[in-house]
Amino acid sequence: MREQELLDYILNAPHERLSHEELMHLLLESTVADDKEPRETFAQRAADRLAAFAGSWGFILGFVLILLLWIGVNLYFGPRAYDPYPFILLNLVLSCVASVQAPLIMMSQQRREQKDRRRSKNDYRVNLKSELILRDLHKKLDHILRLVDPEEYARLHENVEKT
Repeated sequence: MREQELLDYILNAPHERLSHEELMHLLLESTVADDKEPRETFAQRAADRLAAFAGSWGFILGFVLILLLWIGVNLYFGPRAYDPYPFILLNLVLSCVASVQAPLIMMSQQRREQKDRRRSKNDYRVNLKSELILRDLHKKLDHILRLVDPEEYARLHENVEKT
């Protein structure tokens, strides 16, 4: 990309009528970082909390404990138990939990990916801004060096061209 296209991308609008110096000042004054996160709904926050809880050791250990308790109680009471040996009710409960939990976790992951994409794009824009400012500073320093000491400028550029 050309420098003009990069500036237009960073500033979110074309600025064809401004001089290079005006564009650099506009770039210095502008805030590129976008810290605004879209407001999440109650359902999205609940899904994120559920996904965080479902992926924790507390949930796993608690769930295993409940399963063992369920199986133990039903084995102890034998044929009089509320869910005897093949544990059909337990299978139904586990299937229902999985069918509700899986989509919620996937929605939470998708939102997290969208946040990561926004942050990555924002980081890219901030890095581009920094690079353009550094390039501009480098050009200005070269110009100053050329005015102050033309021989040193020529020697430095000669060394740079060799490498």
